[in-house]
Amino acid sequence: MKTLKCDLCEVTAEGETFEAWMLALHPHYMEAHADVIKDPSKTKEDMEKWMLENKARFDAA
Repeated sequence: MKTLKCDLCEVTAEGETFEAWMLALHPHYMEAHADVIKDPSKTKEDMEKWMLENKARFDAA
């Protein structure tokens, strides 16, 4: 089980896999960072970049 901080604040989430960690982080993101998720300027490329960066953080933990 890995514990990682949110990429935008100090809240942590746990998961055995990157996918499980993302699912655990999702409710926090929806509440605390809804503006980021709903930002109309964000593109599919932005989402892919987020996934790659955070997968690397998860793998390194």
